[in-house]
Amino acid sequence: MKTAAPIQLTAEETAFVRSLVIHEDAEILALNKPAGLSSQGGRGQVHTLDELLWAFAKPGKARPRLIHRLDRDTSGVILTAKTKPAAGFLGKALMARKFSKTYLAIVTPGAPDPKGGVIDLPLRRDEQGREAYMRVCAADHPDAETALSRYRTRAEAPGAALVELDPQTGRMHQLRVHLAAIGRPIAGDARYGGALVVEGHPVPRLMLHATALSFPHPAGGRTRLDVPPPRDMADLIAALGLS
Repeated sequence: MKTAAPIQLTAEETAFVRSLVIHEDAEILALNKPAGLSSQGGRGQVHTLDELLWAFAKPGKARPRLIHRLDRDTSGVILTAKTKPAAGFLGKALMARKFSKTYLAIVTPGAPDPKGGVIDLPLRRDEQGREAYMRVCAADHPDAETALSRYRTRAEAPGAALVELDPQTGRMHQLRVHLAAIGRPIAGDARYGGALVVEGHPVPRLMLHATALSFPHPAGGRTRLDVPPPRDMADLIAALGLS
């Protein structure tokens, strides 16, 4: 496979992506991706995180490789491999479901009922022009993909709840569609029916954050990385009484 040509980054872009680093060692590099930054394949003039990773490339070498992706409007932990062997090891571990991902979401209009459990609803991809959606479908639909999401309510208040989520599969938009399907869409998720104002408080974006990632390290053992929600989400959590 042909190696991607290096991308020239500005000093500001280099400083920005370096400021996102939360862990680095000989094999891996982990970052705290902000909302609004595409992991890969973004449109327009703004560089994606994948492209910004050229800031970490050694002269004449490839950039770190993304092991998984987050939606553009989702913030939180994202993992890359610095070497080809590490990328192969982590890719196989991801496929074998040896990664454990934990997300936080603000949902409306209150806590799910029941407050904890498993959402087991198959999903299918639905293309509409240049946009792609995921839809709940019957298990026997020809395009059905198994999708499982564990959840538990961490806090609740009038009109909203803070929910912890552990996806057991990695379908596109899985958590967003699953929560919408049980009548608790994520605040700020205009695509799947999320509220844009909650109890009088404007919602600036999709309130979904990848707060923790646990995985087998290429050098041995397991590694867990945690990052708290960013300021905009933390402020809304506090304003709604969900702290």
